[in-house]
Amino acid sequence: MENILQETKFIMKKYNIKANKSLGQNFLISEDVVKKIVDSSNIKKEDLVIEIGPGLGTLTKYLLEQAGKVICIELDTKMLTILQDRFSLYDNFKIINEDVLKVDLKQLIKQEKEKGIIKNVKIVANLPYYITTPIIMKLLEEELELESITVMIQKEVADRLIATPGQKNTGAITYSVYYYATSEDILEVPNNSFIPEPEVTSKVIKLNIRKAPPVNPKSKEKMLKTIKYAFMQKRKTLLNSLTNNKIFNSKEQGINILKSLNINENVRPEELTLEQFSRISDNL
Repeated sequence: MENILQETKFIMKKYNIKANKSLGQNFLISEDVVKKIVDSSNIKKEDLVIEIGPGLGTLTKYLLEQAGKVICIELDTKMLTILQDRFSLYDNFKIINEDVLKVDLKQLIKQEKEKGIIKNVKIVANLPYYITTPIIMKLLEEELELESITVMIQKEVADRLIATPGQKNTGAITYSVYYYATSEDILEVPNNSFIPEPEVTSKVIKLNIRKAPPVNPKSKEKMLKTIKYAFMQKRKTLLNSLTNNKIFNSKEQGINILKSLNINENVRPEELTLEQFSRISDNL
């Protein structure tokens, strides 16, 4: 890998680019980190890689060399020219100028798979930190035909996403992620790996999409809704949260359900396992 810092500075100067703060842009300049992201994504020639927010194309370049096809989804029109100039000679490169939250990924993947060349689909991205959670939830909740999601995000968010339900540092999203995927902690990334330097430490994580969920609630929607409302008032007990948010019709109903499941009525949401949330929602 040639010097990514010099390459990045050259491109920024050539195209008169400054990182767009409102789009959460910080350009990655660490060769070690790029290599680690690409290696941990485990990309093969029969893979389609969807890269979200490729920016200047630092990662794109290495993905194109390993994948059957790379589709970049980039919102910033300034970046389009750069990406097209850099990669137009690659026949496995495609770019979509759109907000990823508005893209019909299911349809996109279906069309690519129908061509018969692509076996697996992987997401690789250095995500804009201000919309990390909506993007990851979209990728999981739409139950796309994905094998894995390898992303670099803010460390604090990463730690919550990949925590084990029932441990400290968990939030509602921890349970959702755990339902859809198993997770790997790949690498912590210091601020000086970017220009401009972000104020936070970053982390690369990998989510491997499960073939089958770890629990089978009567209604997945009801279970995830129960979890969501349980965490809306983090300081309260599970009983109070679910009663206040009308998941339990009354405190009595809540106490009876928890008692029948041998769950202490003073328990806090983050002390429960996914299995216990599944049983609570089945009893509603």
